[in-house]
Amino acid sequence: MVYSNFRKFALVSVSLLGLAGFAGTASANTWQDNHPRRVEVNHRLNRQTDRIAHAVTAGQISPLRAVRLLRKEHQLRREERVMASLDHGHITRAEQRALNQQENRLSRRIP
Repeated sequence: MVYSNFRKFALVSVSLLGLAGFAGTASANTWQDNHPRRVEVNHRLNRQTDRIAHAVTAGQISPLRAVRLLRKEHQLRREERVMASLDHGHITRAEQRALNQQENRLSRRIP
C-alpha cells in the first residue's frame, strides 16, 4: 500500500518536472523558436522526458533514478538556453554537436 502511494507520488513528480522543463523551453524559445538546431535539440529533450516518465510507469526505473535523469535533462535545457542567449537565439553546429553528445549519453541511461 505504501509502495503504491509512493509510486503515484513519484509519477506525479516526474510529470510535473517534465512539464516544468517544457515550459522553460517554451519561454526560452522567444528569440528564434524556429531555428532548426534549437528545435532539434529541444525536441530530443522532450522525447527523453516522455521516455523517462514511461520507464517509471512501467517500473523499469525507480522514481529516484527518474528524478536524477530529469535533473540532468534540465541541466541540458539550461545549457542550450545559455548557448542560444550568447548568439542571438541561435546555437552553432559545434554547440549542437556537443548537446547531442550529452543527450546521447543521457539517452543510454534511460531503459
